[in-house]
Amino acid sequence: MGTHVVLPQTLTARWARASRRALDSTIGIIGFLALWEALPRLGIVNPGYLSPPSAVLAAIVDMAGNGALIKHLQASLIRSLAGLALAIVTGISLGLLMGWFARLERILDPLLQFFRQTSALALFPVFILFLGIGELSKIAIIFWASFWPILLSTISGVKQVDSLLINSALSMGANRRFLFLKIVLPSASPSIFTGVRLAGAYCITALVAAEMIGAHSGLGFLTLNSQEVFQIPSMYAGILLLAVVGLLLNFLLALLERRFTRWRRGLKHAG
Repeated sequence: MGTHVVLPQTLTARWARASRRALDSTIGIIGFLALWEALPRLGIVNPGYLSPPSAVLAAIVDMAGNGALIKHLQASLIRSLAGLALAIVTGISLGLLMGWFARLERILDPLLQFFRQTSALALFPVFILFLGIGELSKIAIIFWASFWPILLSTISGVKQVDSLLINSALSMGANRRFLFLKIVLPSASPSIFTGVRLAGAYCITALVAAEMIGAHSGLGFLTLNSQEVFQIPSMYAGILLLAVVGLLLNFLLALLERRFTRWRRGLKHAG
């Protein structure tokens, strides 16, 4: 009987806490948008430099109507997802190998540390020389910026696997394939996903830089081109859309992280 009383109260308390958090977040967003709208409308800030959100929204609606929005979004999504996917596959694969084989890490680490300090923007002229000014060079700069956090987080995750788990499995006759797939990979997955989510943020930053040089479409191109022709509402629309794409990408990566690390929640509940 006590269970029937406590459970609804617990659910009600959780709902109340979630509602308060949502309300606090909404208040902050509404307050920011109201201030943004008021500053140019009241002449506190020159409207030619800061377009109000209503004008930015109107620019987005106008671009959606003439098809420009879809063109820019599609170009940016293809470039960013291609570069990020390539970085995920390469970074996780190499990171697992370097974390698992200590000698391989000793051989490659000095070279990788050198290249890690080289900015993706500094290498952009090199990418253009070898890959041309088309899509490959843009994907390459996104890949380069996204690759390093994934690689380093994966190596760290493999190294931090509890040796007690490995030794226990070995004592029970487990082979290296079992160790890798059933112990090392699951144990390293939280660290791996931390690197992937960081790479998602770096991916958007590199996307903007790549599209501002030699591009004719994409949200980065939209932002720079709108500034050059003094279409300020469209410029802010590009900035806002880039932020939204970054938020959505982070949300999707967080969903994947929860999907592949569900065992951690089981351990927390058991504890």
